[in-house]
Amino acid sequence: MTSAFLGQALSHYPFASQRRVVMGRRGAVATSQPLAAMAGMELFWAGGNAVDAALGMAITLTVVEPTSNGIGSDAFALVWDGALHGLNASGRSPAALTPQHCAGHERIPPLDWLAVTVPGAVSAWQALHRRWGRLPFERLFEPAIRLAQEGFPVSPRIAQLWQSAEKTYLPLRDPRHRPFLEVFFPQGRAPRTGEIWGSPRHAQTLEILARTGGESLYRGELAEKLLAFSESTGGILSSADLQNHQADWVEPICTDYRGYTIWEMPPNGQGIAALMALNLLEGFDLSRIPYHSGERYHLQIEAMKLAFADVHRQVADPDYLQVSPAEMLDKGYAEQRRRLIGSEAIPVAQPGLPQGGTVYLAAADGDLMVSLIQSNFDGFGSGLLVPGTGIALHNRGTGFTLESGHPNQVGPRKRPYHTIIPAFLSKEGIPLGPFGVMGGAMQPQGHVQMVVNWVDYGLNPQAALDAPRWRYLQGNQVLVEATVPEAVVQELAARGHQVQVMLTEDYYGFGRGQIIFRAGDPLIAASEPRADGLALAW
Repeated sequence: MTSAFLGQALSHYPFASQRRVVMGRRGAVATSQPLAAMAGMELFWAGGNAVDAALGMAITLTVVEPTSNGIGSDAFALVWDGALHGLNASGRSPAALTPQHCAGHERIPPLDWLAVTVPGAVSAWQALHRRWGRLPFERLFEPAIRLAQEGFPVSPRIAQLWQSAEKTYLPLRDPRHRPFLEVFFPQGRAPRTGEIWGSPRHAQTLEILARTGGESLYRGELAEKLLAFSESTGGILSSADLQNHQADWVEPICTDYRGYTIWEMPPNGQGIAALMALNLLEGFDLSRIPYHSGERYHLQIEAMKLAFADVHRQVADPDYLQVSPAEMLDKGYAEQRRRLIGSEAIPVAQPGLPQGGTVYLAAADGDLMVSLIQSNFDGFGSGLLVPGTGIALHNRGTGFTLESGHPNQVGPRKRPYHTIIPAFLSKEGIPLGPFGVMGGAMQPQGHVQMVVNWVDYGLNPQAALDAPRWRYLQGNQVLVEATVPEAVVQELAARGHQVQVMLTEDYYGFGRGQIIFRAGDPLIAASEPRADGLALAW
């Protein structure tokens, strides 16, 4: 990457922010919690590479940011080592799960065993380390174990998220949720900012995983505890479900946007939505439209709306797709769909193809670049924690639909529609670097906004993260941050969008992003101002 890609000088920051890019040559990390970023640098300085640093951060985040991820999470990763490799470590549903288990429900209940698929994050740690790790596997766990044993001061944004989760989890009275509440709400409340929180159970669990190379969760002591808990509280996970789980190496998908290549993970993830929206936007010369213009917002929102219409109808477990990613990303199809974008908001976008709580981190060194994301899905997840351990189980199964005949219909041994999506940028075969914006359905929308900020408006990585954001919900409903100019809000309303202005400090739905790009020799790292995160480089 050249300085031309970065647009204006790295000293130019047009949006209100106290953050600046961080630059180095040998290595860089960026994630949403400073202690996790420090764990990544600790492993760099211990002789590790970017994969070691990324895994150290991922493992540490299960302790320091339990509001979004945990040992029982799922994960996806993109790694560049001269070529780009994708890893899908999302878990499948139990083999015994059928649509009949969900009879009487309008959706998969999020605080129930029906929402739990096999946790895949640990298998991602295993697979990435086996292929690229330089340090011993056990060494990657040391920062997380230390923090879990000794405790750490809870950072401000995490404390706010923890406190907002009280209304979901504290009213739970079912005995099966008691182990979860004992670990995360031991005083009957969430910890406050700066309060020391630790978890000996997390430390013990991580020690077992470190000692067994992660195998204990799928074939050992931890698996036995998980299965015993499932059997005694109405779950249907089996030993075969755990033993048969594996993280799969997959071919990343991409699209070209004005000379740059944007890479995402293929379905069952929603990353293809970002690529489809960019295909639509490619037909508009955004660079000629003023940045603070309602027209720019309108075009991006409409492109995202159309992309989601197709993605929500088509994305599912790759073994059940009725339309291929290549068909979804066809430029001719994008040209047809682009004709639907006019000056007014589309009231309800229909699919056009034929029918058939998350943490993000990035790490880079001279040889490797890593884009990794892992998640519980909905905050702390299912509210189910394996007694005597630190394994809080995610509720990714809520990504299934109950619609009969839908490719993403709930069923046995299926991977659900996934929101977590790592991303990567390259140009003419040269890697520029990893980026991601966590936050449910905001993630592909955040990816689109980041790419437009860099490519069309020449913003540097930190300025691109600082810029005001919008979020499309459904129908014509759009959320915008309070920093979006009032004139833009009024123009969007005049075009038929139902716009709600949100206070950034009170709402986290606009995502939390991290970026590391290589500009020739230097690495340039940036971290989200909407999170507690930190970018470091050396």
